[in-house]
Amino acid sequence: MAKMEDVLDVYQRPYDPLCPVVCIDETSKQLIKETRIPCGPGQPEKVDSVYIRNGVADVFMISEPLAGRRETVVTKSRTALDFAEILRYTSDILYPRTEKIILVTDNLNTHSAASLYKAFEPEEARRLAERFEWHYTPKHGSWLDMAEIELSALTVQCLLNVRIPTIEDLNKILSAWSQKRNFAQKGVSWHFTTDD
Repeated sequence: MAKMEDVLDVYQRPYDPLCPVVCIDETSKQLIKETRIPCGPGQPEKVDSVYIRNGVADVFMISEPLAGRRETVVTKSRTALDFAEILRYTSDILYPRTEKIILVTDNLNTHSAASLYKAFEPEEARRLAERFEWHYTPKHGSWLDMAEIELSALTVQCLLNVRIPTIEDLNKILSAWSQKRNFAQKGVSWHFTTDD
């Protein structure tokens, strides 16, 4: 209950560009290559129900709901090292001029400052850890992470029932989706508060 109230209180804060509220979560996407049945000239193309599995990619969502901003980053795995790199990217590339990044994430074992110490030298890990103010959703309450809402929109709008063969193709699709939503400044309409 305390973690839920903490996250809900974070969401009630007014927009502050120097201390943005940023939500991070991830999902996986199976990469699938199509197989086609050869056809002759003038015949319609035939797509076989058989496909070739081409691995799995992990999609990190970095969402700043109050600004209507989001970024997607595709990795080959979902490890502590990957999460540490996402935090460094968030800190140094996306928000280099902020005083503090208010981070909301779920309780996945890799979602902690310990990941930074696995990936970087202690000085760099500490520098990055201090850039964030950490807030965790309760166990079994990851739906409180607004990045999950963005991931749901992403899935419905461009990943559902689509076969994507490579990480490069996935990156192109995600980049186009993010740019379109960022241009429109699509935010998250959050109405659930501690009082509710």
